Amino acid sequence: MAGRLMVALDYPNADQARALIEQLEGIPCYMKVGMQLFYAAGPDFIRELKERGYSVFLDVKMHDIPNTVRGGAESLTQLGVDMFNVHAAGGAAMMAAAVEGAARAVSLQPALQLPLIIAVTQLTSTSQEVMNREIGIAGTVTDAVVRYAKLAAEAGLHGVVASPQESEVIAEACGPEFRTVTPGIRPAGASLDDQSRVMTPGQAIRQGSHYLVVGRPITAAADPRAAALTIIEEMSQA
Repeated sequence: MAGRLMVALDYPNADQARALIEQLEGIPCYMKVGMQLFYAAGPDFIRELKERGYSVFLDVKMHDIPNTVRGGAESLTQLGVDMFNVHAAGGAAMMAAAVEGAARAVSLQPALQLPLIIAVTQLTSTSQEVMNREIGIAGTVTDAVVRYAKLAAEAGLHGVVASPQESEVIAEACGPEFRTVTPGIRPAGASLDDQSRVMTPGQAIRQGSHYLVVGRPITAAADPRAAALTIIEEMSQA
């Protein structure tokens, strides 16, 4: 189960991220690098994580014209990431372009491995009211998530980012092999912070989530290693 836990390295610089990594040494989890850290530390930090033996999810949520996303996907694949994402709201052509860019990188450098490419459906901080009134999408959050998941599957992507509350319906719509990467994981009794659609680690695994993204419940814990191991244990018992 450790390989299905993604620790969100939401830090402003590489030194702070390294301090956490040292505390988690020996736990074979995924490391998720988001925009803040990637913009500060750059590609070299990704290479460092790979040299340490970690699988890396680069969470930069590309959303642009297809040609730009195609080029971005090629560059990220050359970097050696194991997973990256795009916004499903960019449309089928843009998502397909991400697949094309990754495939081109592998064709030019056969030693590379094709990363998992996933699409963001609705952020776990997005409530029904925000989606309807502010973003302007009608219907329920679940309806929007499933529609985006089907579009991503048709475009050739490997899965989606969604709330764990939607993992089951995504599997029904797209098949059990279509990956669900689920933020919004909060152990029982933990603060919700800015999340609105959450589940405990055990609940998320039982719902069918393939990967659980956990940030502050580990990174802000008094003992991050103990917190990570407790989450992995709960996942294993689900």
